[in-house]
Amino acid sequence: MSQKTGPGIRRRLLAKALTKLRERAGLGFDDVIGHLGFSKSKISRIESAATGVSIVDTQALGRLYGADNGTLEWLDRMARIAKKRGWWHVYGTVLVDWFVEYIALETEAMSVGTYEIDLIPGLFQTPAYARWVVRAGVPDATDEIVNKRAELRQTRQRRVEDGSLTVWAIIDEAALRRNVGGREVHEEQLNHLLKLTEKPNVTLQVLPFGKGAHMAMGTAFTLLKFNEYPSVVYIDNLTGGLYLDDETEISRYGLVLEHLRAAALDPQESMVLIREVLAAD
Repeated sequence: MSQKTGPGIRRRLLAKALTKLRERAGLGFDDVIGHLGFSKSKISRIESAATGVSIVDTQALGRLYGADNGTLEWLDRMARIAKKRGWWHVYGTVLVDWFVEYIALETEAMSVGTYEIDLIPGLFQTPAYARWVVRAGVPDATDEIVNKRAELRQTRQRRVEDGSLTVWAIIDEAALRRNVGGREVHEEQLNHLLKLTEKPNVTLQVLPFGKGAHMAMGTAFTLLKFNEYPSVVYIDNLTGGLYLDDETEISRYGLVLEHLRAAALDPQESMVLIREVLAAD
C-alpha cells in the first residue's frame, strides 16, 4: 500500500509484474546481472519501485524472463503510462500530493465503483456543490484555490459525460440529506443526480438509513478497474490517500461493493428517494 508521496501506484504495479515474471522464469538477481549487466542494486530498486524503469530496460527484462508478445506489449504500455505527464498537471499548484496519483488512475480507468457516506462523489458534483465542499474542507483556502479545485472536478467529469468511463456509485442517504451550500445548491445537486441516472454508463444506488448495519460502515472507498493492469482501491482521509493493490485486499473490497449493491435500493427506487428528499427540501 502507498500513502501520500510514495512510489506511484502505476510504477509499483509494473515493478510487481516484472518481479512475478522473473520468479516464474526461475531466475535470480545473479542471472539478470549475468545476462543484462544490471547491478544488484538497480534490480532491487526496480522491483521495490524505489526508482522508475525505462522502456528499454522493461523490454530487456521482459524478453529475458520469457514473456510472450502480448505480455511484452503490456509491459511497454505500462512503462510508458508510468512516465506519462497528464492534463492534470496544470492544476499542480492546487492539488495535494497524494491525489495526483488518483487522478492519473481515474483518467486511465475503464470503470469506477464507489461508496460515499456523507457527500456526493466528486464525479457527480455540481460546480457550486464542489466549491462548498472544498471550502468546508479547507476553510483558509483562497477563492482561487477553491475555484480551481472545483474546476478540476468538472474536468474529471468529462469522461462521465462522453461515456468513456463507467461509474457505479452507491451513496448513503446521509449524503442526499446533508444540505451543502443552502437550499438552491442542494436542489441543484439532487436534480443533477437525477439527470445523471439517464446516462447508460452511470448506475446510481442509494443506501437508505432503514437498511441498518452493513459491511462498509465508516469507510468510503473507490474501486478502479483498468484494461491495462490490475484493479486498485483508493481510500481518502484528512491527511492522505491510501492505495491498495494486493489481490486479497482488492477481492475483499470487491465483495463489500457487491454486498452494498445488494443492500441498496435499486436505481429506480433510488430515484424515487431522491425525489422525496427534493420535495421535502
